[in-house]
Amino acid sequence: MNADKHVNTPQFHPHEPTPSPLGSGNSLANRQSTIAAVICTALLAALALFVQIARAADSATYSDLEPNKFLKTWLILGPVPVSQADSDPDDAAQRKAFESDLLARAGGEAQIHATAGAKLKLGDSQYAWKLIHSPEDIVDLTAPFGSKEFVTAYAYAEIEMPEASRVLAGLGSDDAVKVWLNGKLAHENLAGRPARKDEDLVQLDLQRGKNRLLLKVQNARASWGFVFRRLGEQSLADKLVGAAATGDAEALQKILARGVSVNRTNKVGLSPLHAARTRGYTNVVEMLLAKGADPNAPIPTLEQWLDAGAKDVVKGLSPGAAMLVAKAGKILLKRGYGYASLEHRVPITPETKFRIGSISKQFTASAILKLQEQGKLSVSDKLSKFIPDYPRGDEVTIHHLLTHTSGIHSYTSKPDFFETVTVPVKPEDLIKSFKNDPYDFAPGEKWSYNNSGYFLLGAILEKVAGASYGDFLKQHFFEPLGMNNTGVHNATDILEHEATGYTYERGAFKKALDWNMSRAGGAGALYSTVEDLFKWNEALFNGKVLGEATLKAAFTPVKTAGDLKSGGETREGYGYGWAISQQRGLTEIAHGGGLQGFLSYLLRFPKENFTVVVLANAAAPPPGLDPTARARDIAEMALWKNMEPRAALQANAAVSPKGFDAIVGRYDYSSAVLEVTREGDRLFAQLTGQPKFQIFPKSETEFFWKIVDAQVTFVKNDNGEVTKAIHRQGGLMIDAARIKDAPMAKLAPEALQAYVGKYDYGQGKSIMRVTREGARLFAQLTGQPKFEIFPKSETEFFWKSAVAEVKFVKDGRGKVIKATHSQGGRTFDAPRMEEVTP
Repeated sequence: MNADKHVNTPQFHPHEPTPSPLGSGNSLANRQSTIAAVICTALLAALALFVQIARAADSATYSDLEPNKFLKTWLILGPVPVSQADSDPDDAAQRKAFESDLLARAGGEAQIHATAGAKLKLGDSQYAWKLIHSPEDIVDLTAPFGSKEFVTAYAYAEIEMPEASRVLAGLGSDDAVKVWLNGKLAHENLAGRPARKDEDLVQLDLQRGKNRLLLKVQNARASWGFVFRRLGEQSLADKLVGAAATGDAEALQKILARGVSVNRTNKVGLSPLHAARTRGYTNVVEMLLAKGADPNAPIPTLEQWLDAGAKDVVKGLSPGAAMLVAKAGKILLKRGYGYASLEHRVPITPETKFRIGSISKQFTASAILKLQEQGKLSVSDKLSKFIPDYPRGDEVTIHHLLTHTSGIHSYTSKPDFFETVTVPVKPEDLIKSFKNDPYDFAPGEKWSYNNSGYFLLGAILEKVAGASYGDFLKQHFFEPLGMNNTGVHNATDILEHEATGYTYERGAFKKALDWNMSRAGGAGALYSTVEDLFKWNEALFNGKVLGEATLKAAFTPVKTAGDLKSGGETREGYGYGWAISQQRGLTEIAHGGGLQGFLSYLLRFPKENFTVVVLANAAAPPPGLDPTARARDIAEMALWKNMEPRAALQANAAVSPKGFDAIVGRYDYSSAVLEVTREGDRLFAQLTGQPKFQIFPKSETEFFWKIVDAQVTFVKNDNGEVTKAIHRQGGLMIDAARIKDAPMAKLAPEALQAYVGKYDYGQGKSIMRVTREGARLFAQLTGQPKFEIFPKSETEFFWKSAVAEVKFVKDGRGKVIKATHSQGGRTFDAPRMEEVTP
């Protein structure tokens, strides 16, 4: 998980389930997510990223359109609300605004000629074109306008061309975008996504002389911006190789049609054929060979590829990562990229110490299993044996705690967790803070990533062993294996070569929230180095840590009661502190980790005797430096010849959209919701707090994402009704039941006014603000977006963005005195807060 809430791409990150702040083992990001991934930045900070420049010219004018150069100077108009009457418009209203000509009163979008300072009246508001220059390639529209939701901006530039020319432009947008050239619509994409360079390809027929370029960028939530440039030879080559690496045959054809050589290499020396081969897209390989790709062209070495790729990602004074690759017990390479401390300009080396988050879980699990081998406990022992007063402790076993199947609510997802994360705590006090929380489900019934379980295991370890968690690990693992640079992180200790944690927001780095790791305990309190983790993997998989039978049990995916009923898969899943998955036919055993400022990933392909370690000191990381993705890429680059081919990413045109309506609905991804919607002949899926992405049909019930390697199958009952969705990604599976929405009650708009106010969700530190907009009611929890709540009765409301309900309770006089919130099996009262009159 990334505890530092952020928008990343595309937010279906395998191996890091938000909001578990200590990371995860090879699981889907946001599996248990509360509303996540929203970056709210103060206006002053935003303004610091942008410079409004005064120029003699009254427009943003470019002489020619230089290849590869980003257009950073624009005339900007906005922000124009998507809806004048509704601050939280639905999909239909957003589509209507996207299709509408908001500049009709000024002559229309196709006819606009913008000049700096020129004023326009749109609706009841006055707007003016502002000349703005972005210091970054991505034009961040929250900088001049602040953080806005459901708004539109126009960006205008003029291009003087010495002669007519047909060019291919690279465009990225957050979110939807339209492009006009000289009054003609050249491109449109009603997307929900972060802005990434060159995501869309736009053909522009530029005329000699002046050309008018207009962009319409419509935002939904969170970040907002765009990035635009003419693609040159190198950027086209990079795009070509990228298309081959993702199996996008359509994009390949489009770029090759521009005259780009099929043998052109990208910045790191890979050709399209190299990329398609290593990624396993045999259909693309065949296509490239047919177009003249050289099958004998030399491929970069792993070292050359890794160094070139890191150089392209880690630039200037930036946090970075340490990486290690080993095979057959021999280190092939170890590297450090970027800086461990930006303030002191200390570079990262292979000796740099990083907090490793939930990779710690495999050490905790190994310690528990070591105690079992010593006859001091059993995984079948009840929790009540060690903590007698733990509620329902006689139903929970150590096996449940190890496999995330206990149903105990994860303390790191409590609303007020981050309020105290920097303050030290005693284990018994932290356990008291969550032990009386209602269970999320019955023990053994489901799988749900859970930091409470591993914190409890750390406490059990200390009680049984009669030693501290750190001392036990040191005595049994660290010292015998020569892991001299690994231990329990303590804020009072001074560590040599320790990395500082940073977060990457809005194109800049800042120090991340500094956890006191006593709050992580057995769930994620360790620090280590890439070489120490290599030593650990070598010892573990060579039988020097645990016995063969114990390892077999640890690497066996758990089967829940739900799995047994549905005949669930057994080759992939979570064991005792490790995630087991199949990567193109090869078994991977791995775990990831993450907390504010740090991300990590440790993988092993046991049959191939292959290890990769990636430790980073930025979370959210800069683009291209996610440890999970980087480790997986390294493994593919090294082992692709041993891997099975990938299935071609091609939608089945024979699937009729008529069946889409049966799939539309909401699906329970634990504490997040996947909402599936239909727009014409297209189907979209959106996880709570993330952008909306199109999903493509493989069959009538099987769909896939193009933007991430993930698939979803919609399961029907005997009556042909869709009852659940099975999501597969990163080797793991989510069984998400379809949510049956209660019928909505019809309430008079004035009746909603009684509920407007603030409700205390956590000792005054977490507050739910309820507001009314016409006939609609909205709720916003501290640090989260605002979401509409829908009435099921006069006093009961529910969210569509989460499986949650709230009931407003009145006193004898009819005054609302509290809200009773129900979610994930928990119910609690939130007193209404009295408004203070200034």
